[in-house]
Amino acid sequence: MSRGKKLDLFIGADIDDGWSEVQEKKNTSKKGVLEPQKHQLFFSKEKRRGKVVTLVGEFQLDKSASAELLKKLKKKLGCGGAFKDGFMEFQGELKEKLRPLLVDAGYNFKPKH
Repeated sequence: MSRGKKLDLFIGADIDDGWSEVQEKKNTSKKGVLEPQKHQLFFSKEKRRGKVVTLVGEFQLDKSASAELLKKLKKKLGCGGAFKDGFMEFQGELKEKLRPLLVDAGYNFKPKH
């Protein structure tokens, strides 16, 4: 994430004016809450401090629904995890265990994931 003020160059603006400061943030994230059947999830695996972390997402749920789903999955898997930026993070390599639980909950996956 960058620090400082974001600048934007408008097409067709006079170059003599230089840069202009963007006053409002543009929200590029998808808005709205989707039903479980409309999600297209995928898995990703990362190593953090020598440990494997399984990422699954991107979820478009409200805060309470995502917290409830994460709590249920962590309890069934017996692992730790968090919900950050639309992705659920689980400690360990849990793709084979996690996929059937999410399919039973009604979520869909991208092909070959």
